[in-house]
Amino acid sequence: MSISKIIATLVVVLVIFPMAIFAQSTKTAAKPNIVIILVDDMGYSDLGCYGSEIHTPNIDRLAANGVKFSQMHNCAKCFPSRASLVTGVYFQRTEVANFSHTATLGEVLQPAGYNTWWSGKHHSKFNPVTRGFDHYYGMIGGAENHFNPWSVEIPGQPSPDGKAKDNTKVKPWMDDLKKVTPWQTVKYDTDGFTDKALEWLDASKKDKKPFLLYMAYTAPHYPLQAWPDDIAKYKGVYDGGYDAVREARYKRQIQLGLVDTKTAPLPPTEGKKRKKVIDTPLSAEELRTEAMKMEIYAAMVDRVDQNVGRLVNKLKEQGKLDNTIIMFLSDNGGCAETPKVANVDSTAPMGSVATYITYGQKWATVSNTPLRKWKQDSFEGGIGTPFIVQWPANIKPQTDWNRVPAHLIDIMPTLAEITGAKYPGKSKETNIQPMDGISLLPAFKALPIERTKPLFFQFSNGSAVIDGQWKMVRDSKTWELYDMATDRTETHNLADQKPELVQKLDTQWQAWWKDCTGNEWDGNGKKDKSEKRDKKNKKDKKEKNDEIEE
Repeated sequence: MSISKIIATLVVVLVIFPMAIFAQSTKTAAKPNIVIILVDDMGYSDLGCYGSEIHTPNIDRLAANGVKFSQMHNCAKCFPSRASLVTGVYFQRTEVANFSHTATLGEVLQPAGYNTWWSGKHHSKFNPVTRGFDHYYGMIGGAENHFNPWSVEIPGQPSPDGKAKDNTKVKPWMDDLKKVTPWQTVKYDTDGFTDKALEWLDASKKDKKPFLLYMAYTAPHYPLQAWPDDIAKYKGVYDGGYDAVREARYKRQIQLGLVDTKTAPLPPTEGKKRKKVIDTPLSAEELRTEAMKMEIYAAMVDRVDQNVGRLVNKLKEQGKLDNTIIMFLSDNGGCAETPKVANVDSTAPMGSVATYITYGQKWATVSNTPLRKWKQDSFEGGIGTPFIVQWPANIKPQTDWNRVPAHLIDIMPTLAEITGAKYPGKSKETNIQPMDGISLLPAFKALPIERTKPLFFQFSNGSAVIDGQWKMVRDSKTWELYDMATDRTETHNLADQKPELVQKLDTQWQAWWKDCTGNEWDGNGKKDKSEKRDKKNKKDKKEKNDEIEE
């Protein structure tokens, strides 16, 4: 045998043998519990361990004791991301109202012996207990008042922002198959979601079955609302303005080793049309209002961290933390949207039940430091998310950042491999699509992963494809090309220099689109087939959904 063949054989053994031992150990040991924590509209740099000034000690501890990824990706928008996470396929393959032709995490893990629980936001039409989840508690819709999710005026309480005219217009809040009536005392949804999860954990503490707990928080999605004590922690922190906070975060990211000034320079602040923003001087009152918006936003992230701490403490108390996989990530980047609603009380304290606040494009840019663009875009600021994985029994803490490109579609195959669950489980859907992702299990052990296909993206006018170090992206008809190994912040467009590569990646993207939708790309992402299917099925599904919501 030649020396080159011997070396090649040794490389294969060194890579495969450790993974084989690891896989064997996970099969022989007790199946792990699984906690997936998904937050809503949180930017890339909003955690302390990713460079933020926001206090997130509990989440930071997960990162310190596990693996932190620098290039995890979502689908740029709430409902597509949640569909891909729960099903393991690109959302373009299904209609997001009902996840047709898919299997859910609940349907896959339930037959493998798991209790399956989902607490929090859904942003679809069906109730998860009809698709493999033993329990569901939360909001079927997409956004809500955090103190009064029903937006129905309750006697003795302030009128909520955007209040509904009558109870028939209220988005359903479900406790399993029971529609819950409005809280009679002021509560906060982040706390409420965790309260229910802790109830499930307590009720099953002597149960020998492993569990899947999907914690789908709505924070820090607008309207920005938080407890006064949490807001008070950040008084004055943001008085220096957007640029000062952004630059301070960037410096911390450099210190943390997350970014490098050569490969990830901090881009100039840009507007929607990619023009450099020219700041108009603000009055002292306007500056205080802008700072207050970010104080409330920070308080919402802080409260999520407090609730993550509650979950971790409960797992410790029950002796289950060591063999529990905890995953933390966001459904899209910072949100630059500024929607308006009626019935807002301009005299109410900012961040209270009667106010409806968004933090705007400039603070969203800060949230996404150092990445470009925002939620809904296919640039990294729209699709980049922090991703943290802790599993004390089987993952040693990694001080370095894992820089492998990954995607929400990879979570289903990862959990299927770890648990031995068979896809598509007990799903009763027809023409179920195969999983699009790959297992990230090797990455958890700092080993390479073998992705044979590029990663693809599309939402609204944004599209992208990532193939190794190359990323091609657009927010209009014109593709741009970036070398992510040397240009993480997408500042040097190489499309004109590499036309053949652009053509190759475009061909791959077009083929992916047709494979997912059955249609040729018509150049209008707002009319993709998934949305057409939503409209087509709306009438057929309405009666069924109404029965579920009642």
